[in-house]
Amino acid sequence: MNSKRQVKINSLTIGGDSPVRVESMLKVSLDKHEECLAQCERLINAGCEMARAALPDKKFAEDLKYLVNNTQLVIMADIHFAPALAILAMESGCRAIRINPGNMPLNRLNDVITCAKSSGVVIRIGANGGSISLAQLDEAKGDRAKALFIAVREQAELLLRNDFTNLILSAKSSSVPECVRANELIAEAYPDFPMHIGLTEAGPGDGGIVKGTACISNLLMKNIGDTLRVSLTDEPEREVKVGYEILKALELRTRGVNLISCPTCGRRRADVMRLVKIVEPMLAKLPDGVSVAVMGCEVNGPKEAKHAKFGIAGTPGGALLFREGERAGEYKFDELEKVLPEFFGLN
Repeated sequence: MNSKRQVKINSLTIGGDSPVRVESMLKVSLDKHEECLAQCERLINAGCEMARAALPDKKFAEDLKYLVNNTQLVIMADIHFAPALAILAMESGCRAIRINPGNMPLNRLNDVITCAKSSGVVIRIGANGGSISLAQLDEAKGDRAKALFIAVREQAELLLRNDFTNLILSAKSSSVPECVRANELIAEAYPDFPMHIGLTEAGPGDGGIVKGTACISNLLMKNIGDTLRVSLTDEPEREVKVGYEILKALELRTRGVNLISCPTCGRRRADVMRLVKIVEPMLAKLPDGVSVAVMGCEVNGPKEAKHAKFGIAGTPGGALLFREGERAGEYKFDELEKVLPEFFGLN
C-alpha cells in the first residue's frame, strides 16, 4: 500500500498497490506435522495471508518442506545466525525467508543472496530492540530508536551492495514510541521498499492488543507499513483477527461486519450488551463490509442506525429496527431473537 516497490511471494504481493497484508507466526514445532497443518488451516480461515515458521535446526528442513508442500498458506522461514539454514529453507521450497544479515559471515551471506536471486526468494531483514549492539547504541548516542534504525540500515546496505532488492524491511521493539520512531526513520531512508510493522513482545490479553494497536495504527496513519503482525501471547488466529480489526477501524481493509454499538448510559432503553450478544452470532453470516448499528436509546440511535445497512435502536417498549435508513418495525425485546434472522435476510 505504501512502498513504491512490490515483492511477490508465490501469488501473494506485498507493497506497491497491494492492500496491507495480515501475517502471523506458527506457534508449534515444525516436526508436529498435523498440529502445524491444523494451525495453518485455522489461520487461513481467519484470513491470514502469510505465516512465519521458525527453522532453528537443519533437522527440521524436511519438516519445513512437508509443510510448504501441504498447506495453501504462504510460509516464510524464520532464520537466525545460520546461513546454511537459510539456504536449506529455500531448497525446501520456501519463497520467503527472514534473516538478520548482521549475524552472518559476509562470505556465507553472499551464498544466501546468490541462492535467493536464482530462486526468486524474498528476504525480510530487520532488527529488534533486543538485538541492538553497543556499537550501534554508541553511534546513536544512546537513542535506542535511532540505534534500531542503524541496525536495519547496516543490514539493508549489505544486501543492496550485492544488488539484492527483493526486500522487506522491519524494525521492532517492545516500546511503542521507540518502535514508531525507528520505523519512521526507515521509511524516510528507504521509501522504495515494503515494510513489515508490528510491536514485538506485546504481551497477552487487552494490554497486548492495546500496545500492538497503538504502534501499528500510529504507523499506518503515517502511511508506513505494507504488512503487519500483531504479536500476542495468544493463539495466532487471534493475532489475525486483531490485525483485521485495526485495518477495518482505519478503513484500510474490510473483513467481517462493522459493528457499531453505543457504550450505554443512564438513558439506555435496551440492554445493549445483551442485545450485542444476540446479534454477534448472526454477523458472521453477513457479507464483509456490512455495517450494523446497535444503539441503546433514541438520542443517537436512529441517526447512527440510519447510516448503517442494519440498525437497532432501543425504545421504551423494546427496539426499533432500520434497514438502509428505512423503518423496518418495532418489536418487544423478547421477540428480537426470533425476528432478527429475517431482518438480516438470513432465513
